[in-house]
Amino acid sequence: MGLKGFVEGGIASIVAGASTHPLDLIKVRLQLHGESHIPNPAVQASFRPSLTLTSTAGNISVPAAATFSAAKPPSVGPISIGVRIVQTEGVAALFSGVSATMLRQTLYSTTRMGLYDILKQKWSDPETHTLPLFQKITAGFISGGVGAAVGNPADVAMVRMQADGRLPIDQRRNYKSVVDAITQMSKQEGIASLWRGSALTVNRAMIVTAAQLATYDQIKEVVLEKGVMKDGIGTHVTASFTAGFVAAVASNPVDVIKTRVMNMKVEAGGIPPYSGALDCAMKTVKKEGPMALYKGFIPTVSRQGPFTVVLFVTLEQVRKVLKDF
Repeated sequence: MGLKGFVEGGIASIVAGASTHPLDLIKVRLQLHGESHIPNPAVQASFRPSLTLTSTAGNISVPAAATFSAAKPPSVGPISIGVRIVQTEGVAALFSGVSATMLRQTLYSTTRMGLYDILKQKWSDPETHTLPLFQKITAGFISGGVGAAVGNPADVAMVRMQADGRLPIDQRRNYKSVVDAITQMSKQEGIASLWRGSALTVNRAMIVTAAQLATYDQIKEVVLEKGVMKDGIGTHVTASFTAGFVAAVASNPVDVIKTRVMNMKVEAGGIPPYSGALDCAMKTVKKEGPMALYKGFIPTVSRQGPFTVVLFVTLEQVRKVLKDF
């Protein structure tokens, strides 16, 4: 019974991950927008005089040396980011890193979905087969954390592959596949680089899984108990979309920091842009303001909504197919 939960969750997660990958890529690009240590080839640096001093000789004013400061990069949105990707990198670029997404879903989501199912069955009331909300949240925290630890290498590879196109050509990593990405990272940066940002990944996964799975189960139970809708596609879509929105709101700040820490390029013997998650958060807020932690929120919701809907609708259908096994 336990193994079936892993299979069902894995199939549903892979289908959902592959179908919503372009939205996830746009979210990553938005979250990285504004970092000062990474050049953006699409936005040429422009300069403007910030101070002009004049010296007067008789009636003639002579401009002194002017100082210049870099103009702040223009704000961007998900649509402009998507259009820019297609224009500069081609339509296929929207699926950059899809192999890493597939591997990530295979490792991370299969583990978290299967483990959550086991914990839910073990803790459920034997008569009513229901679970209090706080226990659902606890099951989500545990299963999400374990799944994230297992899938972190694929997560790092996915972020880097998705972000590669925004770098100047001579700075791109040009990974051919998720296997190539993991291999290059291991050789050039050490095995430990595969778990870079793992604490953030685990924290985010715990939040997402608890919010997503617990909310879905709770909304579905309430809807069925109140007789608002019958157990069908309508109930599944309503519960899953709500779960996706809750997960997006709860996880976006951690997701922004995770993306930036994973994507940072550390030269041999060089000083990393961020010393850790807290340093990244402080520098981001100081330079770009508190709302920078919600960069990519629209594509996050746009991705989490469809992802969660596809995930749970597919999961319910897979369960029907495998119910006799």
